[in-house]
Amino acid sequence: MSTLIQLFVSYLKIGFFGFGGGYAMLSLIYNEVVVGREWLTSSEFSDIVAISQMTPGPIAINSATYIGYEVAGVWGSVVATIAVSLPALTLMMLITIFFLRLRDNRYVKGIIGGMRPVVVGMIGSAALLLMFPAEGDDAPSFIDGWSWVIFAATLVASYLKVNPILLIVLSGIGGIVIYQFIM
Repeated sequence: MSTLIQLFVSYLKIGFFGFGGGYAMLSLIYNEVVVGREWLTSSEFSDIVAISQMTPGPIAINSATYIGYEVAGVWGSVVATIAVSLPALTLMMLITIFFLRLRDNRYVKGIIGGMRPVVVGMIGSAALLLMFPAEGDDAPSFIDGWSWVIFAATLVASYLKVNPILLIVLSGIGGIVIYQFIM
């Protein structure tokens, strides 16, 4: 099977089963591109996630574009981006038509209620995958003592409702200072 078809199938699958948004999709993307297809290492995946978070737009689409480019060039980025977007576009059009009529249905409420904890679990799983490398992966974890300091400071600042843009800028400056001048 050609690489473009593999990209399309992989990202179509990610798009169909990635309920809960981009962060919940990260564990699916990781399993597909690092574990299943071995297109990237854990370290490369972590870098892509960081870049995808900093660029405007949804993280799943940004990472699909970047990973597609890494795997198969410009056409790879086009194919992966379309494939990951297609299920959401299709489902949203169908849901919009039917949800307005069925939103008070007890089965629909039950389905949505059952999906909420799964989404939280998938986001937690993505965080753990990024924090600790897979067994047998030769890339070291990017988490060190300074990372925990930045994490804790950001968590406290978020709780205190500091502007997220300011937090991103300050974290970037902190990273430059720590990793270029201290370490």
